Amino acid sequence: MPSGELPAALQGLEPEALWRHFGELSKIPRPSKHEGRVLDWLKEFAEERDLQWKQDAVGNIVIYRPGSAGGEKAAPVIVQGHVDMVCEKNAEVAHDFMADPIKLVRKDDWITADGTTLGSDNGIGVCAALALLDLPATETLPPLECLFTIDEETGLTGAFELDGSMLRGRTLLNLDTEDWGDVFIGCAGGGDSILRLDLQQEGVPAGCTALDVHVKGLLGGHSGINIHEDRGNAVRMAAATVEAILAAAPTARLVSMHGGDKRNAIPRECSATVVVPAAELDAAQEAVAKRGAAFQQEYGLKEPALSVSAAPAAATPAACLSQQAGQQLVDLLLTVPHGVCKNSHAVEGAVVPPCTRAARPLTPPPPSLVETSTNLAAVKPGEGGSDGASFTVTCSTRSSLAAPLELVRSSISRIGRLCGAEVEQDAAYPGWAPNPGSDIVKLTAETIGRITGKAPAVKAIHAGLECGIIQEKLPGLDSVSYGPTITGAHSPDEQVRISTVLPFWQATLDILRQLALA
Repeated sequence: MPSGELPAALQGLEPEALWRHFGELSKIPRPSKHEGRVLDWLKEFAEERDLQWKQDAVGNIVIYRPGSAGGEKAAPVIVQGHVDMVCEKNAEVAHDFMADPIKLVRKDDWITADGTTLGSDNGIGVCAALALLDLPATETLPPLECLFTIDEETGLTGAFELDGSMLRGRTLLNLDTEDWGDVFIGCAGGGDSILRLDLQQEGVPAGCTALDVHVKGLLGGHSGINIHEDRGNAVRMAAATVEAILAAAPTARLVSMHGGDKRNAIPRECSATVVVPAAELDAAQEAVAKRGAAFQQEYGLKEPALSVSAAPAAATPAACLSQQAGQQLVDLLLTVPHGVCKNSHAVEGAVVPPCTRAARPLTPPPPSLVETSTNLAAVKPGEGGSDGASFTVTCSTRSSLAAPLELVRSSISRIGRLCGAEVEQDAAYPGWAPNPGSDIVKLTAETIGRITGKAPAVKAIHAGLECGIIQEKLPGLDSVSYGPTITGAHSPDEQVRISTVLPFWQATLDILRQLALA
């Protein structure tokens, strides 16, 4: 496709400039920690338009647009989004996130991708900032400092390492939330726990058959925004299925497990390999069938595509975990917490994405914002020694309060140590404390209310935004976050609602015009 030609899925959509930039952005591979190509693209964008830009040591870029049409002397405004994206795909989809463009698909009022994450989180926010930079000098705007951060999704590295000297503005529009019509003024902090198990291996007994166990078809989703919906966790389900096999076939042994990928995504798929003596094969298969039926009964319409299966492996491995080692891994995966730990008693109004599929009804919203949660995100095999195997288990914990956050992380650490794991926990990142009386919050709420015809909900969100970290770099910063409607973030179900993008853009323009003339 020639550069600049709109993909068919985006033709006719407004605002045309925003969608055109999104079409170009979708051609550029940009996994977290691999943003080099998109950063080069941003620098070329600035230079082609004779706009000044700066880049800090970690890679964040700021592109500057002078104020115009009466806004020349206004205070500068920071417009911020992150350039990386979560890279998830369905198992049957052949897609290389390091090389292939995202295939855009239009379905009614939605833009989605073909079996992969879309990158609308936060690609729409990034492209809105680019469209602002492209506006003519006749547009009334304050000086803009468009900040494009890296590696938001896997460590908030860009925000943590931001060189604040690149920015003069003390008003921040963060364009990285996903419920159009709502205004966000606070978010959770969080931190990861990495549990490493070194386990004893032994030779596979003669006469054993290897079975590949698969749990797939789950919704997955964002580990903050969707955590209260009680969606299935494929890692937990696979561990429970292996436990059922080991109970029904006492001489069966676990070989390996692999499931989940991103710390901030609820795992949708997980696989395990077990070896089973011929005499216990029927019992093992029956255990899988019973466990799958139990999960179907438990999750009902919540997870209509859930599949739990076991089939002979292509080859029988030479080694397996010892009985004790296999149980050790299963115990860890079934004991570390997952899900909502506690709701807030201070902040009303949970963030509940709109349901888009009749077969996938959401649970009723909780009575208050989720305060503390944790996500059993992944289990992955590593390189073991000559007679052992290693596994890494990742847990990601969030809370709007520091003390409950550390309490859950401490619990995960204790469980890990009791199961024989080495535990590594990074420093927790701060939340963003709500300030409902701030000037930019009031202006944003009034503007969005005028466009939608109803007063917006002003909320905190149980997800990590960069605002709190950036505020530590820029004392006195006044922040707000809003965005178009995006559902299924961090999963191949990700989609952006077309009809919310234009009013989101109009609100952004209106807010900036008012700031230019303030």
